Amino acid sequence: MKKKAFFSIAIIFVLILGWRITLLVTTANKKSSGNSGRPPVAVEVDSVRFGPLTEVRQLTGTIYPRYQYIVAPKVSGRIIKIQKRIGDWIKAGEIIANLDDAEYQQGVMEAEANLKIAEATQKEARIQLDQARQEKKRVESLHAKGIAAPAELEAAVSNYSALQSRLQLAQAQVEQRRAALRSAKIRLSYTVLTANQPGYVGERYVDEGALLAPNTPVVSIIGIDSVIVRTTIIERDYGYIQVGMPTTVSVDAYSGEYFTGIVARIAPLLQEAARVAQVEIEVTNDQMKLKPGMFTRVEIITATRENTQIVPSQAVVNRNGENYIFLVDENGRIARSIPVTTGIVTPKLSEIVAPALTGNVITLGQHLLEDRSPIIISRSATFKAASPDSAAGEKRS
Repeated sequence: MKKKAFFSIAIIFVLILGWRITLLVTTANKKSSGNSGRPPVAVEVDSVRFGPLTEVRQLTGTIYPRYQYIVAPKVSGRIIKIQKRIGDWIKAGEIIANLDDAEYQQGVMEAEANLKIAEATQKEARIQLDQARQEKKRVESLHAKGIAAPAELEAAVSNYSALQSRLQLAQAQVEQRRAALRSAKIRLSYTVLTANQPGYVGERYVDEGALLAPNTPVVSIIGIDSVIVRTTIIERDYGYIQVGMPTTVSVDAYSGEYFTGIVARIAPLLQEAARVAQVEIEVTNDQMKLKPGMFTRVEIITATRENTQIVPSQAVVNRNGENYIFLVDENGRIARSIPVTTGIVTPKLSEIVAPALTGNVITLGQHLLEDRSPIIISRSATFKAASPDSAAGEKRS
C-alpha cells in the first residue's frame, strides 16, 4: 500500500516537472522570436552620402627627352675645337665643333681648277665649231656653183659633225667638274658640326685633338622643354586608359611637387612575355626640373564624378562574385542585405550606381551578418565626401 502511494507521488512530481520545463521553453521561444535564435552582432555604421569621386591609376615610369640626337662628323679628321660642354644650351644651326679642314680646302681648290680647265676646253671647242660651221657653208656654196668637189664637201661636213661632238663632250666635262666642286664644298662643310635642333648638351664623348672616323659621336643634344614619361599598363587596365587623359607626375628630386601632363600615345599591342603595353605621357617642363632618366610616379585620372552616391569601401562585401551592402533598418536593430552595382572603387570610397540608398550602412562586422540578422550598433562614424585630389584608386569593379 505504501509502495503504491510512493509511485503515485513520483508520477505526479515528474508530470509537474515536465510541465514546468515545457512552459520555460515556450516562454524562451516567444522572447527570441524575430532574431531566429541568433545573438545580436555588434557593428559600426556610417551614412550614405553624395559627393565628388575620382578614379586614379597609379603607375611608375622613366623620363625621356622629347627628342635626342647625336652630333657626329660625316668625314674623318682631327677635331681642333669644341665650342660646347655638358649642360650648355645650343640654338639651331649653332656651331658645336670644328675639324681640321686643310685637306678639304685643298680639295675645293683642286676642283675649282679642274672646272676652269673644263670651261676653257669648252670655250675652245665652241670656237672651233664656229669655224667649222663657216667652212661648211663656204664649201656648200662652192659645191652649188660646181667649183668644190664632192669629197671636199664631205670632209667639211664630217669635220663639223666631229666638232659638234667635241663641244658636247666639253660641256659634259664642265658639268662633271661643277658637280665635283659642289661635292668638295659639301665635304668641306662637314668639317663644321652644327646643331639641327635647339637643346642642351647631354653628353660629350671626345675632346679636342682626337682623330675621328666618320660617324664618331661628338656630343648628344636633348630637347627637354617638354619630356616623355614612358610607363606600362597591364592587360586589365588597358581598356581604362585613353589618349588625352590628364595625369600628374612626381619625382623623388622634388618631393611634394607635382607636374601635369596628358596621355599622348598607347601602344597598339601588348608584349607577349609580360602582357603589358607601353604608354607615353607628355609632360610640360617649363622650369626644366624634369631630367631624362629620372624615376617617376604617375597618376592617371581615368574617371571623375561630380556628384555621385558613395559609401565607405569597407562597407561593400563580395559574396559569390556579387557585391552587397548591409543597410540598417529604421529601428537600428536589423541588418538588411542589399545587392549593389558599384562604379568607381577607391581604397576609401566606393560609388554605388544602383540602387538608390538612404540611411546607414554597416562598415564593421558585416562579414558576420546575413539578411535580417539582429545587430547592436556600437559606434557611428562619418566620412567626408572625396575631392578629386584625395580619392586615388587602383581598381575598378
